Amino acid sequence: METTTIGFIGLGLIGGSIAKAIKKFHPDYQIIAYNRTRETLDDAVFEGIVDIACEEMDSKFSLCDYIFLCATVDYNIECLKWLKTKIRPGCILTDVGSVKGEIHKEITKLSMAANFIGGHPMAGSEKTGYAYSSDHLIENAYYILTPSEEASLDKISRYSELVSSIGALPMILTAQEHDYITAAISHLPHVVASSLVNLVQKLDSSDEHMKSIAAGGFKDITRIASSSPYMWQQICLENPDNISKVLDEFIRLIVQAKYLIDQKDSNGLYQMFSSSRDYRNSFDNTSSGPIKKEFALYCDIVDETGAIATIATILSMNGISIKNIGILHNREFDEGVLKIDFYDEEALKAASEQLRKRNYIIYER
Repeated sequence: METTTIGFIGLGLIGGSIAKAIKKFHPDYQIIAYNRTRETLDDAVFEGIVDIACEEMDSKFSLCDYIFLCATVDYNIECLKWLKTKIRPGCILTDVGSVKGEIHKEITKLSMAANFIGGHPMAGSEKTGYAYSSDHLIENAYYILTPSEEASLDKISRYSELVSSIGALPMILTAQEHDYITAAISHLPHVVASSLVNLVQKLDSSDEHMKSIAAGGFKDITRIASSSPYMWQQICLENPDNISKVLDEFIRLIVQAKYLIDQKDSNGLYQMFSSSRDYRNSFDNTSSGPIKKEFALYCDIVDETGAIATIATILSMNGISIKNIGILHNREFDEGVLKIDFYDEEALKAASEQLRKRNYIIYER
């Protein structure tokens, strides 16, 4: 039986995670890869994720059944011209970019549409690079497919099956639908988060009291502002019309909120918060997304010697692994001073149960 060969150009957070997921679920698949940073490529070979390390514009890519473009959008587009002469007719060419319009235009211009199905796993992190990739990053995440008009049903079906086989949830959209949706649920949140952080920086005093006190809700909604500035600069330049359109609507809602506050409109303010709460509570908590779900609890403890060690011991004795643990310097929303992060919801529920049994006051957000 012929071995399935999958090529990667770029092994960052997303490319590395997809490659690791493929090796996890399909250890017999052969992975070949090129990355501009040779050290990353060497690490992937050493870990057994990449079988064959390639040079730039390597003829080995002609062996591939799939080729994933996982570098920056400009470099992905740059690669298309030489890939056009390498890929075989049955090869599925895809990318993982957050914007689809630009690459689809280039694909059409180069007459490569029969091979191309755009891809975008709706998962990520504020961290970047292969070092932060994992074989479960895209697990239960929606994986958007944007097939070119000339892509055959057979190719679309094969790609969907591959995506499902590595734990993600395939969803087919047009490139136009994808770019409008991601403008609202991915691109706008990054613009807003960055703007909020810049606002606090601008309003803060020389003593930086705002910076010192900022925690809880503020850190939650601005965490993604720690993402790569270059990547988000490029996304805004690639999807300006859609981002501008959703920004107009967001600005209208902000102006409306200001009016309600200025007018002390209690009913209007209640409706604003009630509507957002109800819609937010209807979201599916099981899927991954650009803003990753945290599995965390807050424990109200007295600041005394051995308090943290006692909790860590209780959880360890019950086989519950802790991802992270830390002391908060305020008690926002009456939550406890100790925040404990877990790897999954099952561990979070088990920890809450064990600690409540011992009369700890636990809050979950």
